[in-house]
Amino acid sequence: MTPLTRTVRVGSSHGLHARPAKLFAQAAKDAGIPITISKDAGTPTNAASILGVIALGVERGDYVTLTADGEGAEAALDALAELLATDFDSE
Repeated sequence: MTPLTRTVRVGSSHGLHARPAKLFAQAAKDAGIPITISKDAGTPTNAASILGVIALGVERGDYVTLTADGEGAEAALDALAELLATDFDSE
């Protein structure tokens, strides 16, 4: 199966700091398939790793690329893309 990718613009006012990174990493883990996230042309990191996600230094408006492989990859990428586009800091 060919890995699927999705590029998403981050909507959270303060980027992927602790709270949105935790929500994102947990959702990636719950997907049950390998998913990576990368910023710009950087090295992909495990999307289920909160520390890896925070270490990317993603700010509001940055674009990240998600890659997933396995059964349910499209649905997982859709759900994760929606999370990344959400401004959790406005709540």
